[in-house]
Amino acid sequence: MSPNGKASPLAYKANGTSRHFHLEERPITLNPYPKAKDVVEASVCHVKELENGQMREVDLGCGKALLIKQNGEYYAMGHKCPHYGAPLVKGVLSRGRIRCPWHGACFSIGTGDIEDFPGLDGLPKFQVKIEKERVYIRASKQALQSQRRTKVMAKCITLSNYNTSITNVLIIGAGPAGLLCAETLRQEGFSDRIVMCTMEKYLPYDRPKLSKSMDSQPDQIALRSKEFFHTYDIEVLMDMQVVSVDAKSKVAVFKDGFKMEYNKLLIATGNTPKTLACKGKEIDNVFTLRTPEDANWAVRLASGKNAVIVGASFLGMEVAAYLCEKAHSVSVVELEDIPFKRFLGEKVGRAIMKMFENHRIKFYMQTEVSELREQEGKLKEVVLKSGKVLRADVCVIGIGASPTTGFLKQSGITIDSRGFIPVNKMMQSNVPGVFAAGDVVTFPLALRNNKRVNVPHWQMAHIQGRIAALNMLAQGTEISTIPYLWTAMFGKSIRYAGHGEGFDDVIVQGDLDELKFVAFYTRKPKRRFLSYNRMATCIDLWRSDEVIAVASMNYDPIVSKVAEVMASGKTIRKRDVETGDMSWLTGKGL
Repeated sequence: MSPNGKASPLAYKANGTSRHFHLEERPITLNPYPKAKDVVEASVCHVKELENGQMREVDLGCGKALLIKQNGEYYAMGHKCPHYGAPLVKGVLSRGRIRCPWHGACFSIGTGDIEDFPGLDGLPKFQVKIEKERVYIRASKQALQSQRRTKVMAKCITLSNYNTSITNVLIIGAGPAGLLCAETLRQEGFSDRIVMCTMEKYLPYDRPKLSKSMDSQPDQIALRSKEFFHTYDIEVLMDMQVVSVDAKSKVAVFKDGFKMEYNKLLIATGNTPKTLACKGKEIDNVFTLRTPEDANWAVRLASGKNAVIVGASFLGMEVAAYLCEKAHSVSVVELEDIPFKRFLGEKVGRAIMKMFENHRIKFYMQTEVSELREQEGKLKEVVLKSGKVLRADVCVIGIGASPTTGFLKQSGITIDSRGFIPVNKMMQSNVPGVFAAGDVVTFPLALRNNKRVNVPHWQMAHIQGRIAALNMLAQGTEISTIPYLWTAMFGKSIRYAGHGEGFDDVIVQGDLDELKFVAFYTRKPKRRFLSYNRMATCIDLWRSDEVIAVASMNYDPIVSKVAEVMASGKTIRKRDVETGDMSWLTGKGL
């Protein structure tokens, strides 16, 4: 039987570009509010109260909406970002879309569709009318309550007697890249079989919460319900590990020996946490944070006890912050002299370190672990190379991760020296029909003049999964998003946009001591050599350093504003930010 138990008279299309909908799934244009009792209509303002480019949160009695005026037209939609509920009225309106002030998701003001990530759903759209110089909004009560809208999706119409070992699309990995790929295919009308497999025993979940909210249970952080996957015929094989792929014969082999043929393949296996190489690394109560069980066990064991975090990475620092109020003591061991120094710079790193020290967290910098000691099989002490011995009842390792691509070594799919899969802007590997997305890839980043980079951000995995799906359907779509990430510690968030690798200078505005600041990361343009009349002419392009990234704390929505300027293609110069004059943020870029 097919996943939904329905047979179909339509033939299987091997190229995977069929665009059939079930009759009940076809988009329709009937009155979206058939029952008057399910609808609310309210006058929300006078036409002269809102200027072009302005937004206002308005109350319709049974819920709120976001009213927007742009180019003389009015638009109304949900007022909260479906991702984490950020108030969009505090976001950035630009080029026909609104960008979330917290995490950078973008929504079309014309359709409500999500255009950049993170998140899965778009915004509900509401009807707007002008009558006697008053603006009225007519909206579904249900939509006002939900504040989200899932796009219409196709279902599988493959013949009911299909072979279980054959699928049109195989997705290896069930993170955001894999999920967005599957959802995008269905949204685009793809109606053949989709199989997603994962080594874990859970449906796709919100992995960043493992370090930010360690008590979270799997059902609390699930990205989609079990019913969602059943409704849209997205098959998820859990606790199923792929151990090899033959790209030539288009076959994936699972650990239990099961083989599955595919037509199109997405590799989105993410990263595997690095472990310590010291003596005692196998002792109980030593964790890498990979699953909900890891996070749950670590926080339970740390309650009222001594916790040691190895690595002042984003994950390590988030864990340290979360355990601060639960553990008796929290210590952080790091090889560098300042946390986040390479990523956020020395000044910002010191300010963050001071914030942690003010919360009684101790740092042991420029050293590493030489031994883990046990008592009765459980962790007792962490011995550092500096000679210091730390009491420890639980140890969490956050020293980085490696791409999970070892199973591809004999596949015919190119893997670089660091284990990453090089892909083009359409997320395609060296093998036609084989795509990759998320933490496992390097790709050309338009923001950095198509420099090949690896960007292991939650947001980036979303967009890459979507781009891969669109190109499985031969739509020729290239990735052009601006990287965006965030971290949360002690109730404060750091937001970051761009790609600051190799920055030369950091321009900080605001007050680092008060943790209210914005930092711009700049880099000198490269010199270009041109051949002219058989002579090498060096053209010096040191007109001004370029801003390649921005970070902030308690300075919203500055990062979303800068991200939108970057997305518009405008180059931000160092001189633009040195003076503290932010008028360039309201110029043509926005």
